[in-house]
Amino acid sequence: MFSQGQLLFALFFVVSFTTIIIIMYRKDAVGHKIHYRGTYKILLGFILAIVALFLIKVFVH
Repeated sequence: MFSQGQLLFALFFVVSFTTIIIIMYRKDAVGHKIHYRGTYKILLGFILAIVALFLIKVFVH
């Protein structure tokens, strides 16, 4: 299905991409704490809204 070269490329790509993403996230972590403080409240609001819509759907049917 896949050649050995394609599998090696895929493995190299996944490892490299993951490593770069981790390094960049760590560099930006300080800025995230400053600029995105309190975003968990927004996430919680979205989750509660989705749960509320689901409960409305369940109880209306």
